[in-house]
This record gives sequence, structure tokens and C-alpha cells, in this order.
Amino acid sequence: MNQEITTKETGSSKLITMSNALTRAGHGLTLGEKRVIGWAVATLDSRQALRPGEVPTTRILAIDFAEQFQIDPATAYSQLQAAGKKLFERKITFYEPAYKRGNRRIAETLVQMRWVGEVKYHKGEGWIELAWWPKLLPHLTGIKRQFTTYQLQQASALRSVYSWKLLELLMRFKSTGVADYSIEDFAASMDATEKQRADFAAMRRKMIEPAIKELTDKDGWDIDWVAIKAGRKVKALRFKFRKSTQGRLDV
Repeated sequence: MNQEITTKETGSSKLITMSNALTRAGHGLTLGEKRVIGWAVATLDSRQALRPGEVPTTRILAIDFAEQFQIDPATAYSQLQAAGKKLFERKITFYEPAYKRGNRRIAETLVQMRWVGEVKYHKGEGWIELAWWPKLLPHLTGIKRQFTTYQLQQASALRSVYSWKLLELLMRFKSTGVADYSIEDFAASMDATEKQRADFAAMRRKMIEPAIKELTDKDGWDIDWVAIKAGRKVKALRFKFRKSTQGRLDV
């Protein structure tokens, strides 16, 4: 059973909500694809459990997409078209936690799944339509606890997928304003390559510092962070964050 949703409204009322497990996962998306997925997630009612077999379908219009993300119509058409070609191939990567079976410790389990089960793109009319991957839906709907939520508008002006991902990782702890991640979890969440994971200085220079600057400039955050070391090796990251009293810049 499919439930079709056509998005038209833009602005600050659209909320993105997902399970904490999905927030921490590597999403494997380009910025354009992240925008499409973010918009589609914001159309779902995260509190409402779906009926058995129900798979929501979301249609996004290029003209509304351009307005939401403050881009020109040509860029909107291009990003929707590119997403239409690649989104079906994108996969989410996360780990189910380790546990004990009797006296034996069972290692964490690698899990990979798709974002969508079907993608349609109509070039002439300028829209994309997504049908969610069924096993992903429990991470997006009927969520009662352990979830992350933020406004789509907070990410609309961002021009880096790293900035958007860092925003999600921080919003998971918005009630305390302190976010702690092991370096392994952080690298996995940011979709860092093996080469990037082996060079923390490069990760800091290419991911962390530019992302913090963009969130500060465009979404009005004050963010302090520190790398926690064991000997000479970075083992964890701690972020302390709050909304700046000066607010966000108009971009």
C-alpha cells in the first residue's frame, strides 16, 4: 500500500526526525541527495506508526526545492535529476551494538540498507518521486524514544554535506549542548574514507573546521570542540554548542 505525499510548503515548519541509530549512521549521500532525502523525511509524521505494508511515496517539485534551499531553478533541476539517477544505489551503513550470548561476547554487526525502494524523475515536469525502503521506515516513523529532530530550515543554507551531518550529530544532544563521539563513530558518521581516517589533521582541516565555520556563519551556533587523546592518538571528540546570541546571518 502506497501513500503519496506531494510537498509544496517551504519554510521553518518542516521538521526532520529520525532514530538516533540512523543519525549516527553513514548516509553515503552527496549534498544534493541529502537535500532530497532531508525534504522527504520532513514530509513524514515521525510519531505515527504505519499500517503493515504501507510505504509512503513523496514527490518533490523542482520549483519548491529551489526556494527551500535558496538555489537557482537550474541547479534545483540538476540536483533532482542527479538524485534520480543515483539515490537507488546509495546505502546507509551502521552497526548494531555488541552484546553477550551467555558468557560469549558477540561483536557488533555491520548493517547496510537502501534509502529508497524506487525513484522516479520526470525531466519535463521537474519532479522526483521517492518510495522509501520498507526496512528503513521504523527509523523514520512511529518513533517514541531515542530520536533526533531539527528544522529543515536549519540546513537549507548549508553548502557542505559535512556541515549538515555535523548539525545532525550535534542535534542528537541538543538538550545538553555537549556531544561526545569516539573518533571511530565520528568518522563513520561523516562517511570518512580510510585515507581520511588515518590522517586526523586532514579530517580536522577538511571536515570539522569548515563544518563548524559554516554552522556558525549560517545557522548561528557557537561551537567549541576538543580532540581527546590517548597518548599521541586521538580517541574521541567533544563538542560544546549553543545558539549564538547574535543569531544567524542572512545568506
